Amino acid sequence: MSGHSKWSQIKRDKGMNDSKRSKVFSKMSKAISVAAKNGGDPDSNPTLRLAIEKAKEARMPKDNIDRAIKKGTGEGGSGEMLHEVVYEGYGPGGEAFYIKAITDNKNRTVAEIRNVFNHAGGSLGNAGSTAYIFAADPENPVFTVDVSDKTQLDKLVKMLDELDNHEDIQDIYFNFDLPEEE
Repeated sequence: MSGHSKWSQIKRDKGMNDSKRSKVFSKMSKAISVAAKNGGDPDSNPTLRLAIEKAKEARMPKDNIDRAIKKGTGEGGSGEMLHEVVYEGYGPGGEAFYIKAITDNKNRTVAEIRNVFNHAGGSLGNAGSTAYIFAADPENPVFTVDVSDKTQLDKLVKMLDELDNHEDIQDIYFNFDLPEEE
């Protein structure tokens, strides 16, 4: 079995797992930093407490959590400010999207998200263009759209994957149902 070694398989699997964990930790670190702007004490800041609990569930190291809190309270000394932003847009068939992100560069993030929408045949909307659909509860939109065309569904799934893999995006809400995977 030339070219087949157990170490190369382990290295590849470990690399993929480390990459996934890194993305999750990065998103959680940003959420903790933004929450810490309202105070670095989890006992008096419920948003920070919730962000820390989520990070601990994902087995994020305590040092990373502490560093994110310091960065949010201004003790980190890095100088970069993180901003919470919301982007709204429409998919290729008029499906509504409501995206929450945390970024250090709004211009870069909006350009990257606009590119994902344009590539999929959708468009990034103005502030408030889809907010009314998700106003009461983003998890339960006011109305949903039926997506029965297989090609359109594939575009939407690919678009969701690209958005989900974006390092700045925290939450993605949409008003269509994804079919159950078999």
